[in-house]
Order: sequence, then C-alpha cells, then structure tokens
Amino acid sequence: MNLALWIAAGLLATIALAGGITKTFVPKQKLAAANGGGWTGDASVGFVKTLGVLELLAAVGLILPAVLDIAPVLVPVTAFCWILLMVGAMITHLRYGEARFIMLNLVYLALAAFVASGRLGPEPFTG
Repeated sequence: MNLALWIAAGLLATIALAGGITKTFVPKQKLAAANGGGWTGDASVGFVKTLGVLELLAAVGLILPAVLDIAPVLVPVTAFCWILLMVGAMITHLRYGEARFIMLNLVYLALAAFVASGRLGPEPFTG
C-alpha cells in the first residue's frame, strides 16, 4: 500500500509540475491555442499564472514533506487541495464542452483521493 501511495503521489506531482510550469511560463495566447486550453483565452493572465504557481506548490507538497520528514501531514492536505482544484477544472471544462478533459481531471481527482485517504488512514507517515 505504501508503494502504491508513493507512486500515486509521484504521478500527481509530475502532472502538477508539468501543468504548473506550463501555466506559469508559457504565454497565455499560446496556452489558449493549445488543445484544452481554450479557457485561458477568457481568463486573466494573473489568474492563469496563479493556477500555475498553485500547481507548482502542489508538486512540492505531494513529495517533499514526506521525503524530508518535515510536517508529512502536508502530503494528504495537498492531495485534498488538489481534489478541490480538479473540481474547479472539471467545472471549467464542462462549461467549455471539453468532456475528455473532464474525464482526465476525474482520474487525477481519484488519484488525489487515494493519496489523501491512504495517508490519513491506513498508511500515514508516522509510526
């Protein structure tokens, strides 16, 4: 179970890192032209970059607290925050009629729920 939770957290961190780098450093016009990025055309630059920074923080929060053994409870807290972010992403993609991205966000949400429940329940970092 511990290995599965580490793999899930690692996958989520990789996804968050990639999304965070893209939203933080790629120009908004280029994001809006990309597949699934149409929503960025209607969002402010500040909002898109803020989401990018939040995703970068999620990438850090899913891994480093446990690796460094400094406040490892932040891992499930970050996973829960990721769930909230994915709910917002699904609502946004629903508004833009992008069903396949909703399904992808649902997979990410399920992974985050697995990490949050696993690290708060059967496999916490304490012990």
